[in-house]
Amino acid sequence: MTDQRRADTAEGLVAQLIALLDVERIDTDLYRGARQPEGVGRVFGGQVIAQALQAAQRSVEDKVCHSLHAYFMRPGDERHPIIYRVVRDFEGRSFANRRVIASQGGQPILNMIASFQIEEAGMAHQDAMPDVPMPEALRSERELRAEIEAQVPEKLRRFFLRARPIEIRPCQPRDWFRPDPRPPRQASWLKTATALPDDPALHRAILAYASDMTLLGTCTLPHGVNWMTQGFQTASLDHALWFHQSFRADDWLLYDCDSPWAGAARGFNRGQIFTRDGRMVASVSQEGLIRMRNAEPQAG
Repeated sequence: MTDQRRADTAEGLVAQLIALLDVERIDTDLYRGARQPEGVGRVFGGQVIAQALQAAQRSVEDKVCHSLHAYFMRPGDERHPIIYRVVRDFEGRSFANRRVIASQGGQPILNMIASFQIEEAGMAHQDAMPDVPMPEALRSERELRAEIEAQVPEKLRRFFLRARPIEIRPCQPRDWFRPDPRPPRQASWLKTATALPDDPALHRAILAYASDMTLLGTCTLPHGVNWMTQGFQTASLDHALWFHQSFRADDWLLYDCDSPWAGAARGFNRGQIFTRDGRMVASVSQEGLIRMRNAEPQAG
């Protein structure tokens, strides 16, 4: 089997993702994140968050990350690796705090703060998981996309149809070419395409990577647009993630997203992540740029 064919298998894609997120230590609290193989465009925001989290996790021994807050400042370039500098802002008995600066070409592209806590018991409650079809009753996003391959413009076809290490099964599939306005809520099941090693830090990094998928699109649902709409521009501005309980990123997780507000060329999105047995394991929030580049400013 050639290297390219191996990379297109589920095992090859997941191995490639694990390697992508395995940041290389180049000095004390200084790491290099690998570039996306064959990448030629803007770096996926989830990659930068996950690599930054891995760098932060390498500096903490007895505590587990329970939250991160990140701001995107500049788009990353997939043609080059990313440098991550970790600053140890706080080290307490119960909590620790790490600041991570991600840079390319000497310019910061992301700032992130991550908080870590010792594992301890406490009072507990959670929201109920929404009533949605189980993943076995749904088709994968890749299958849905393959059905409309002939309608996809040639310049977008390779990106649109490429195999990915994260399998997504949307509960409410959307029409890519005629996206009718609908309420700003959507849910999808997701997991890695094959099994992962038993490394909780890796599972958190992969969930951080996947948490940037489908989320920003939620605020576009009422407006009948998506990333294929002519002149429509989107970009993540910030991203926050809270890890509540243990989980496995290679088991099905439900990502339930909603958007309570959009305006001023920005959209606000929230997400809750559940295991299939209903445990709420993470929460997400993100604000993103949503702009029609050919729209004229309105007076007022």
